Amino acid sequence: MREATGIPPTARRTGAAVLLIALIAGPVAPGPYAGDPVAAALDTLYPELDALYRHLHRNPELSLHERRTAAELAGRLRALGVRVTEGVGGTGLVGVLENGPGPTVMLRTDLDGLPVVEKTGLPYASTVTTEDDAGNTVGVMHACGHDVHMTAWLGTATLLAQLRDHWRGTLLLVGQPAEERGLGAAAMLADGLFERFPRPDYALALHASASQPAGVVAFTSGPAFASVDSVDIVIHGAGGHGAYPHTTVDPIVIAARTIVALQTIVAREVNPLDPAVVTVGSIHAGAKHNVIPDEARLQLTVRAYKPEVRRQLLDAIRRIAISEAAAAGAPRPAEVTVSEGTPPVVNDPELTQRLAGALRVRLGAERVLEQDPVMAGEDFSRYGLAGVPAFIFWVGAVEPERHRAAGETGAALPSLHSPLFAPEREPTLRTAVLAEVAAVLELLGRKP
Repeated sequence: MREATGIPPTARRTGAAVLLIALIAGPVAPGPYAGDPVAAALDTLYPELDALYRHLHRNPELSLHERRTAAELAGRLRALGVRVTEGVGGTGLVGVLENGPGPTVMLRTDLDGLPVVEKTGLPYASTVTTEDDAGNTVGVMHACGHDVHMTAWLGTATLLAQLRDHWRGTLLLVGQPAEERGLGAAAMLADGLFERFPRPDYALALHASASQPAGVVAFTSGPAFASVDSVDIVIHGAGGHGAYPHTTVDPIVIAARTIVALQTIVAREVNPLDPAVVTVGSIHAGAKHNVIPDEARLQLTVRAYKPEVRRQLLDAIRRIAISEAAAAGAPRPAEVTVSEGTPPVVNDPELTQRLAGALRVRLGAERVLEQDPVMAGEDFSRYGLAGVPAFIFWVGAVEPERHRAAGETGAALPSLHSPLFAPEREPTLRTAVLAEVAAVLELLGRKP
């Protein structure tokens, strides 16, 4: 998942960055509920959560390989009395915590790390290297905050298991693999997530934010994350000597013309009021100065909010790639392949407003911000498309003083997926747990 760097426009407009420095200095207080059972239980539990976070951060695993991670979380859930099933959708797990009649609330965490070499210098930094599915040796890092998500998820499960007198219903705890590749949600649904286990009335998740200060939560009603598609284009040419280009069909020249033409899709074909992105992220062709190769390969990321815009972008990419190759006399049509696609995330508006109110009560209104949608992607979208009202929100992870300084100077903050991304641990984790507990208790009907 990717997120833009810098300070979101909503935060700049509200001036929240300055106000929050005073509010969030030191460990995060639990807002208007100071002294309540949730806050007291979290104070007792926090050292254990902190240790778990550092362990998870130090030991990340790539998508579809989260076996040790899933086993660790499964064991901890079982110790709470949760009924756990492992191996759902590959390396996923599902926990069921029942507490009498009532709604079923699904709480999802993702499990996977990224092929990134960590450069934070933290004492608990990952030094893991492994072989990816293509056979390459890569470093592995929780550079997208999934270690925050897992720790908060387990903390929420622990507190709710301890505070059964305050809620009724069923908590469905979903540990999902392969979010980074857009594969895990679909795999779990295909493996019977909503048939083998209680079908949820609501689905919830959070995501660490690299652009909001620790201690804050942020939400978006309606479209919140973009659809994401990976597109591969293979352009076929006829190779030969660089001194005799007239005897060849140069796929590099075709690729260059294709790249330029692709820029006109958003600029000249998509309604200017509809957000859309077509980015060529890589081009691979040739191996020597004086050799014209037989083919060129392009890799694109394509993003939109509306399904019809998504289709428009993909159709236009195919049309342009094939037409440019044909215009140059390529010996074979260009090949266009779409993979690892995820639909846009749309937060249910009614559920969003209800839970935003609960978060304001728990944390204080000044710590709950409404922000603009992002062009990042999340396969959490698939649970909403399966017919379950869904809500995903952001938990700030940036040290507040650093956030304030970035807002004043315009300096970029380390983004998600950066080797330098390092959440401000304690306020981020405490806020994440308090927010998830508040959301679940709002839906399960009984609050302390």
